[in-house]
Amino acid sequence: MSAEEKPRVSDEEMLARFQNSKKRPPCSDTLGMRLVALSQDEQWVRMEFDVSPAFANPTGAVQGGFIAAMMDEAMSTAVIIASNVTMTAPTLEMKTSYLKRLMPGKASVVARILRMGKSAAFMEADCFDAEGELIARATATAIPMAFKRL
Repeated sequence: MSAEEKPRVSDEEMLARFQNSKKRPPCSDTLGMRLVALSQDEQWVRMEFDVSPAFANPTGAVQGGFIAAMMDEAMSTAVIIASNVTMTAPTLEMKTSYLKRLMPGKASVVARILRMGKSAAFMEADCFDAEGELIARATATAIPMAFKRL
């Protein structure tokens, strides 16, 4: 049975698999990321973040690169999950629109796959503050490739 043919687990089992993983990348921990919901059929994920005060710029707001990193993390995770953990998707390009400032504390990101083919994946993500207000929106293109740890 090839990786693409391996049996798909339920959304609940996939969520537990990611939440209990001992192989989390250090960048996920740095961002304070927790995967909290997903739909394999609808190809979306929701993550929550504990945004560190260390990410603040001189005005006290979170520097935009950290917001972009949170959305990039969510979009790439959506591809990993949609592929049944057989593919990863390095980002080729990403456009981010910042609509409001984000302060350190709680934030969340919802990422969706708009279309995924063999040579390109098109995704979008929305970042929300603790009150649920839209902070930023990103769109990205990535190149799906076999998942393997380097």
